[in-house]
This record gives sequence, C-alpha cells and structure tokens, in this order.
Amino acid sequence: MSNFVWCHGPSCHTSHTQDRIRGVKGSKVLRTKKIKLVNTEHVSFYNYFCSQSCYNDFAHKYVQQVIAIAPRTEPLETPINVTKEQKQYGWRDGTYTDTVITRVDTNGG
Repeated sequence: MSNFVWCHGPSCHTSHTQDRIRGVKGSKVLRTKKIKLVNTEHVSFYNYFCSQSCYNDFAHKYVQQVIAIAPRTEPLETPINVTKEQKQYGWRDGTYTDTVITRVDTNGG
C-alpha cells in the first residue's frame, strides 16, 4: 500500500502555487497535491486534504451526499441536572431579583 494519497479537494488542482506546477516547458500543468499518510490508525481529514481550504471546498460541494449517508430525523438530547439560584440586585429605586443557573451537571437527569 502506498504511503501517499491525492488531495480530495475538488479544486486543489486549480490553486496557483509553486509546488503544484508540473511538466516541461511548453506543457506545464497544475497538479493536485500528494499527501503523505501520517497516521493510518487515526481517522482524520488531514489524511485526505492538503489544507483546510481544500477540506472546506469538498464539504461545501458534497454536503448533501454526506448527510444522505446518515440523515438525522430526530434531535439528540442529553439529560442534565440544573441548579438555579435566586440573586437580588439592589439599586436606589428598589431591588431586582434574577434566577441564575449556577451549575449544569451532565452526569444524570
């Protein structure tokens, strides 16, 4: 297996940078960047895109197809315990009472 992959950015080959220019005089081309696989055990977009820009181009172009793989039809929820506290603030004209959330515990519901 090769230790390199080609960048998956849909317009990577159109970026005008020095390291993308290939070919001999008279027949030069801009080529997609080759990416060295850094850590094949860890799944990361850095193994498939040469830059954040190429990743964003890919995401914008293929977002509908990616969402179709695992569509979300219901919201996700996490049970929490909320601790509220009454706080009073005083002014010359009187007092103001406000309820402030002082703690949110995500370990139970």
